[in-house]
Amino acid sequence: MAAKIYTTKDAPIAPLKKKTLAVIGFGSQGHAHALNLKDSGLKVVIGLYKKSKSREVAKKLGFEVMDTADAVKAADVIFVATPDTVIPSVYNKDIVPNLTPGKTLLFSHGFAVHFNTIKLPDFIDVILVAPKGPGHTVRSQFLAGKGVPGLIAIHQDVTGNAKKTALAWAGGIGCARAGVFETNFREDTVTDLFGEQCVLCGGASALVKAGFEVLVEAGYQPEMAYFECLHELKLIVDLMNEQGIAGMRFSVSETAEWGDVSVGPKIIDASVKKRMQKQLKEIESGKFAKEWIAEYESGYKRFNPIRKAEAAHQIEKTGAKLRSTMSWIKQSKIKKGASQASLISSSK
Repeated sequence: MAAKIYTTKDAPIAPLKKKTLAVIGFGSQGHAHALNLKDSGLKVVIGLYKKSKSREVAKKLGFEVMDTADAVKAADVIFVATPDTVIPSVYNKDIVPNLTPGKTLLFSHGFAVHFNTIKLPDFIDVILVAPKGPGHTVRSQFLAGKGVPGLIAIHQDVTGNAKKTALAWAGGIGCARAGVFETNFREDTVTDLFGEQCVLCGGASALVKAGFEVLVEAGYQPEMAYFECLHELKLIVDLMNEQGIAGMRFSVSETAEWGDVSVGPKIIDASVKKRMQKQLKEIESGKFAKEWIAEYESGYKRFNPIRKAEAAHQIEKTGAKLRSTMSWIKQSKIKKGASQASLISSSK
């Protein structure tokens, strides 16, 4: 049976009209949700720790900024918009001590709930609203009168109104304009991690880098390798996004299409699928989550050297040089955990 698609008529914001909504954190998703909800006529406060650099940014955008604990006390619905690894400390220190019966805790990723990195009281609603796009896109599409698709999930429904709250939030941030689908915390978490690791981020970046290295090691110019293995990837992905894989194949040359169907399966073969299945099991079992939490707690002992080495790869230097000649490409310099102002301004 096809999944029900909820649209604006199914997601009125009325259930949130007389409530105070707290957004804890003001990063990519946090700022987008907060601004969209505010523009939808809802009361939004921002909860941040005292020395957060985002406090001034949020104030300049017209928000009341409070210490995290005070925001939780004041709010009826609390959106936890901090990184997965940070959620437990923020939750235990400032959130759970200030939860009272009838409040709603909202997440945009199911990691903390599904992998039990936090302990939930049984007297609150727990829901998920997850836009299927980065925060700046959630914001820019909203401003354009559109939206990105979103997911909702209900983990605890103490009040009997959890689904109405989730749909209202999805409506308030613009997701209902594009369509909202219902899932559960496990499905959201597992599929999200799998997609990131095996296809969207890990799979795509490893494939691009390997292709670049093969051409350069064979004596071809790095600029040519960059164009063929990275630059033109966007053209193909855009076609797939707009028309599906079949539509992309219809739009490219027959030579490219034959290369796709006859060679692609030799590269991404059954052995790759088998390793993907193994990684899916490690995600489902919680092994990946435990390893990631341990890495965070170690101060990124493995992660930071890998980041440094990857940033120094020849493909990055070649790409930076070529992109500087491409006036049509917006030269953004978004850094991990950096200026939310740049993210916000880029979405206006």
